[in-house]
Amino acid sequence: MRTVLELAGVKNVLAKQLGSSNPLNNARATLDALGNLRTLGDVASERGIPLEQLYG
Repeated sequence: MRTVLELAGVKNVLAKQLGSSNPLNNARATLDALGNLRTLGDVASERGIPLEQLYG
């Protein structure tokens, strides 16, 4: 997980994985999780509120 996130530009990473110790499966799970992240704009549109309201 650390290697994938560092390649993505994240410098300070602390992670723990429970379960599989297979490096390929862990890398795939990390990429899947990154692909499922939502932006603030996505959250605001789902809630039907302006983006500025999320900041305040």
